[in-house]
Amino acid sequence: MRSKSSTPTVLIVLILVFTFPLWIGIAGGLFGLVMGLFGGVIGIVAGFFGAIAGIFGWLFNWHWPLIGFFHWNFFWVLVILLGVLMISRSKRRV
Repeated sequence: MRSKSSTPTVLIVLILVFTFPLWIGIAGGLFGLVMGLFGGVIGIVAGFFGAIAGIFGWLFNWHWPLIGFFHWNFFWVLVILLGVLMISRSKRRV
């Protein structure tokens, strides 16, 4: 009969105990990376919707308490776009 040795089991347990800080550090770093990317995606989506709301507020003269000093009407936006269009067309022909 072959005698059973506990040396491999003890060696594996010792390796796991002594390298535990390394593994917990890697796991924590990966968790932080994933959560940071998730938060970045949420920030990009919120910024996109905020920009859309800001553009509509600017075009249709919506008044919010802290940005109430900047009011343009839709007519002036069309005038500016028409002017830019006319300038760009005149430069293209020359």
